[in-house]
Amino acid sequence: MKKVNHKRMLAVLVMMVMSMSSLMACTGESKKEAESKIEGELFIAAAASLEYAYTEELIPMFQTQYPDIIVTGTYDSSGKLQTQIEEGLEADVFMSAATKQMNALLEQGLIEAESVVELLENKIVLIVPANSDLAIATFEEIINADIIAVGDPESVPAGQYAKEALTNLGLWDVVEKKMSMGTNVTEVLNWVAEGSANAGIVYATDAATTDSVKVVAEAPEQSLATKVIYPVGVLANSEQKEIAELFIEFLQSKEAMEVFEEYGFTAN
Repeated sequence: MKKVNHKRMLAVLVMMVMSMSSLMACTGESKKEAESKIEGELFIAAAASLEYAYTEELIPMFQTQYPDIIVTGTYDSSGKLQTQIEEGLEADVFMSAATKQMNALLEQGLIEAESVVELLENKIVLIVPANSDLAIATFEEIINADIIAVGDPESVPAGQYAKEALTNLGLWDVVEKKMSMGTNVTEVLNWVAEGSANAGIVYATDAATTDSVKVVAEAPEQSLATKVIYPVGVLANSEQKEIAELFIEFLQSKEAMEVFEEYGFTAN
């Protein structure tokens, strides 16, 4: 019987482990390098309330990681973007400010169902101009304003949530008589900021982008049946699905979520 050389066996095992570790490291590095060299163009259609976070931080962060990918976007009310996608808008990623628009596109087969992630949560708040001295301290006191800016409930998710909250509080009929309807939430914010409206209802994240308005109240919890959720998904007709999926994966990263939180969003 041959005598086992334990030292030699140990040395062989060590060499095998080292070789495997080296191979795994090379494979991981190759994958990372390959991803960073992906080329193409990505077009995003996103709710107006996401514009600042996207253009100022998230898109530059993504392009730093993937310098050969060019990212452009359009930002408007989710309802308008839904209509544009239904009419053939050539976009790759859609992120709406409510599940209603995303679900409508899913039902029509215009969004890849398996790609959808309900990523963020927002709040709707009552705002007034920063220098306002109106007696408004609660959501219910919105009726003290003469001109109230609200997004059009037919196409603007913030307006839909506002109508739901005000209806449940028994205030919609009064507010409707004083209402000026905006085509998106950014327009509503600007009207209040410049003083052409005495009060308005926007997302908490929008109110946080300017010192020209102040938040006086959040919509009472019981006034909304569901949370304000922002879903994101890949368009079915996208010709850049690999890059679109890469972007949605990036949005879920710790670094991207920290940016969203800086702008007032919370993870869903």
